Amino acid sequence: MLLAITRTVSPAIEQCEVTFAAPGPIDHQRASSQHSAYESALRNAGCAIEHLPAVDHHPDGVFVEDTALVLDEIAVITRPGAISRRGEVESVASLLARYRPIARIVSPGTLDGGDVLVSGKLVYVGCSGRSNADGIRQLEAIIAPLGYQLDTVAIQDCLHLKSAATLIGDRLILADPSRVDATAFSGHEIIQVAEGEGDAANALRIGDLVLLSAAGQRTRERLAARGLKTTTVANDELAKADGGLTCCSLLLKLDPQTER
Repeated sequence: MLLAITRTVSPAIEQCEVTFAAPGPIDHQRASSQHSAYESALRNAGCAIEHLPAVDHHPDGVFVEDTALVLDEIAVITRPGAISRRGEVESVASLLARYRPIARIVSPGTLDGGDVLVSGKLVYVGCSGRSNADGIRQLEAIIAPLGYQLDTVAIQDCLHLKSAATLIGDRLILADPSRVDATAFSGHEIIQVAEGEGDAANALRIGDLVLLSAAGQRTRERLAARGLKTTTVANDELAKADGGLTCCSLLLKLDPQTER
């Protein structure tokens, strides 16, 4: 069973941290409608949903991915690089403690979950403005005893590593080569997004299904040609807040016998 943790879009979403998206108003009602459709897509893919309420004084709270890294063995509670987001983590930590042992990134380290791409026992971390060297070192110290190998990946012109590259199959990565050096993913097959569809690089794998941005239709054709099953959702409103599909949920494998 797969559990998806999500959070309601804050009415204060227009006050969110925006670094790379084009400036402009964010329609809260439209963002909420798209987010509801996203949750429906998760359910249709077989996920159970654990829905957290909005935290009104944390406008970026809908982007729950940044607050934790969930592995089969442990949940690592992050320390977001944006100071305004650090109050988001405790409600997520309390929930995850029901399902996993908890470890934490602590000061002076910073780490955003959106910078972490996991492929089996390989963990890639983006060298971004939100995740610093100390946070990356702390993460490596936590996961290395569990058999994980960590490598860093340089990115440019994007907020997080998973803005530019996501895992869409076993040893299969969808990437925007203009923002990440795909050669960093040694041993993986790379599918490049279609030209002009950079936002499509942030795709969400759920079992054998790839959830893709509705703005990436030509990229979807590439995945279909590769034999991948896909579905699309509109997320252009939250994209105005530097948000993508992976950003809006935390996925964890759930054995009914393992709830703590």
